[in-house]
Amino acid sequence: MALLEVDNLQTHFRTPDGVNRAVDGVTFHVEAGETLAIVGESGCGKSVTAMSILRLIPEPPGKIAGSIRFEGRDLLKCSDREMRDIRGNEISMIFQEPMTSLNPVLTVGDQIGESLRLHAALDANAARTRSIEMLRQVGIPAPERRIDEYPHQLSGGMRQRVMIAMALACRPDILIADEPTTALDVTVQAQIFDLLRELQREKGTAIMLITHDMGAVAEMADRVMVMYAGRVIEQGTTEQVLSEPGHPYTRGLIDCLPELGSSAAYDDDAREDLAEIAGVVPSIWELGTGCAFRERCPRAMARCASEVPPMFALHGNVAAGVPHGAACWLHAEALDQREREAA
Repeated sequence: MALLEVDNLQTHFRTPDGVNRAVDGVTFHVEAGETLAIVGESGCGKSVTAMSILRLIPEPPGKIAGSIRFEGRDLLKCSDREMRDIRGNEISMIFQEPMTSLNPVLTVGDQIGESLRLHAALDANAARTRSIEMLRQVGIPAPERRIDEYPHQLSGGMRQRVMIAMALACRPDILIADEPTTALDVTVQAQIFDLLRELQREKGTAIMLITHDMGAVAEMADRVMVMYAGRVIEQGTTEQVLSEPGHPYTRGLIDCLPELGSSAAYDDDAREDLAEIAGVVPSIWELGTGCAFRERCPRAMARCASEVPPMFALHGNVAAGVPHGAACWLHAEALDQREREAA
């Protein structure tokens, strides 16, 4: 049994204009000690998926359905008190916007120490000592002084590191990291990734890494799940997905990255040579029928406009029992071709 099992997760919001299907039938699992990267553009449903796992979606207007099982417990059936015990202790989250996630009227030390006093039953002195150590681990200079400062006194990068310290303080079983290094320079990013790997080695913590950074995916992730318009369109091991992407959208995300050593990374005259995915993620109200990516896809077919593709297993590319799958009608065409040749 996996540490976390999400089955047919649906997070919908009822509005005066109709039902917004922000997450629509997402299924995945996370094993203890592994890192699952969830990638996709803004508006694809990544953060809503994470918030749904922690039951941080306000109901109403939101409604979460499906199954979310953590260590065998269905989180959708837990009481509010049980969820409060789980959040920040067994499952922790690094939020994307630290300035809106931190309490502006409490010091950094108060905010880190709160979870330690609540979940680890530490007294005030022990919680303060542990908080200082956590600030030091995430690379904040002079933590003995910074612990008594307020969020507005810190830079954006330091506030992000405070959020990471808060999330790691109780050494959770699962860490959900929503763009954890966005505001940090590359040196501090490397330090944070080293810290996350150390946490995995010591405690077997699983990490759900939500990111746009394919470099971070290549460095950190064991498996990758690609989302688009609220659905999973590809998943597999990191090696499978990055070396042989099965969906045109995944291929587009990879092609958008400049190659190592390419002048396009720093030469303004070469930037026009970078690949791009035309268009934008469609509004959830404008999906209609068929594949949500069809309007942006260079390989779209007539079938893409009328039928939602299922997840096809990609033959010949299965490692350690982890199937590589992609929800694209191109694989139905390839399967039909193989069947015709076999006949």
